[in-house]
Amino acid sequence: MILGGTGLIGRAVAARLLAAGWRVDATGRDAAHVPDDVAEASGFTFVNSDRGDARALRAVIGDGAELIVDCLAFTEADALTVAPFLADADASVMISSKAVYVDEFGNHGNSATKPVFPLPIRETDATVAPGRGDPTTRDGYGANKIAAENVLLDSGLPVTVLRAGKVHGPGAARPREWVFLKRALDDREQLALAHGGRGGDHTTAAANIASLVEVVAKHPAARILNVGDTDAPTGRQIAEAVAAHAGHRFEFELLEDDVDPQYGAHPWDVVPPAVLDLSAAQALGWQGKTFALAVGAELDWLLREHELGRTARFDDDPFFAPFLDYRVEDAYLLLRSLSRETI
Repeated sequence: MILGGTGLIGRAVAARLLAAGWRVDATGRDAAHVPDDVAEASGFTFVNSDRGDARALRAVIGDGAELIVDCLAFTEADALTVAPFLADADASVMISSKAVYVDEFGNHGNSATKPVFPLPIRETDATVAPGRGDPTTRDGYGANKIAAENVLLDSGLPVTVLRAGKVHGPGAARPREWVFLKRALDDREQLALAHGGRGGDHTTAAANIASLVEVVAKHPAARILNVGDTDAPTGRQIAEAVAAHAGHRFEFELLEDDVDPQYGAHPWDVVPPAVLDLSAAQALGWQGKTFALAVGAELDWLLREHELGRTARFDDDPFFAPFLDYRVEDAYLLLRSLSRETI
């Protein structure tokens, strides 16, 4: 049973388990969000259900399931709603986030001040304090996730919490890789990268999460596991992988650390990089993929969307605006070129 089975992670988990021979029930509010290959697979059932309604959960979970994967536990209340039903499962998984970790100054991934994490970040490292505020705010997201984690981990049930990095995969609402793919499609030759392209914020393919869920199902226990792509790429490496998949090549303009980071900005610009320790998951026998191997599925999906004229929603999304403002970049590169000529 996948709660939130029509989202980016839920779809990947469903596809992985179906391929392994599981019978999969997935909840959601719109069956149209289920990919055709999943919807048409033998053993898949879509259940129109509200994750926040305890009676609805009882109806869909029934007498229990071998595995329950909760992709929608964002708050303590969410965890309290689902906890009574997990006793009837052999194993359970809660999808959490790297956003719960803090550095020695209390900064987290959504803080105005970028954190300086230990390398790598272990599951036992410090986190934000649990909270009950608005989970959609920058400070509230991680605090609510920790509160939800605590409820499930304190339940005494075999619940595994998976803390993921920046998730990517087909169907992403905000596919960060569009920042570089769009430039490749626009045949932009030069690409300026802040901090010399060294910034990195651990990426996590939804497919890598799905493969770890399958491993956890075979080894149920109460635990926390980091999950990410096995190579934790830098911004430059991400750009190179995206360009290569699109048959493009960038000429990099690697900017010094003292240059205003609005020039060469990208979604993974965290210096020093935020890198998750994956050794606990690997000790269970999990073998994830590198970013370059895993991101192809998302890029193929984006290329299809582009061919069908359905990527305007990304271009119009304010999230992408600072990363795709070519005028800012061109003005800076022109001034930089003139300065070099003067010298």
